[in-house]
Amino acid sequence: MFTGIISDVGQVRAILPGGDRGYRIATRLATEDLAIGASVACSGACLTVIDKGSDWFAVQVSAETRARTTVGNWQVGSRVNLERALRAGDELGGHLLTGHVDAVAAVRDRRQEGDSQSLVIEVPEPFEQGIAAKGSVALDGVSLTVNDVAGRRFGINLIPHTLAHTTFDTIAVGDRVNLEIDILARYVARLIGKSLA
Repeated sequence: MFTGIISDVGQVRAILPGGDRGYRIATRLATEDLAIGASVACSGACLTVIDKGSDWFAVQVSAETRARTTVGNWQVGSRVNLERALRAGDELGGHLLTGHVDAVAAVRDRRQEGDSQSLVIEVPEPFEQGIAAKGSVALDGVSLTVNDVAGRRFGINLIPHTLAHTTFDTIAVGDRVNLEIDILARYVARLIGKSLA
C-alpha cells in the first residue's frame, strides 16, 4: 500500500535487456534498507526491486504493465515519481493506494491559477464513474483532490509544493498519466453493478 505522497523524483538511468524490460532508476531514497523484493511505486505503478546500488534500484516490468501504464514509454532520462511502500505506523498523508494503475488518462488543459496550476484530465469512458468531486484520485502516483467533474473530464489543482517535488513541474497538454481511482470507488461500483474496466 502507498499514500500518494512522493518522497523522491528519480530518473531512469538505464534500460535493461531481457524478456521483461528492466529499468535502473537513480534515486536519493535510502537504498541500504530497501530490500530486494520490496515494492516501490514508480509514477503510480507498484514495481518490485530486483537489484540495487548506493544511489539506484532496478525493477523488471512485464508486458502487461507496460501495455496498461505509461511505464512502456520510459526512456533513459525519464523522470519518475517515487514512493516506498507504507509501513505500519507511518503517517497517512494522502489516501490509500494500491499501486495498481486503473487506466492511462490524458492532460487536456493546464492553466495558471494564482500560485497554483489547474489541470483538466480526461479518463477513458469506463472510468468516469470512479471519479467524484472532492474525492481522491492518484495521477502518476500523486494523491490529489478532484475539484470538479464534467463527463469524462475532471479538474485538479497543483500547489507550488507539489509542482516542486513531483514530475508535474513539466507536465503539458497532451501528456499521458497513470490513473488510480480511489479504492472505495472501485468497490462501490462493483456493488452497484457498474464496470470500471
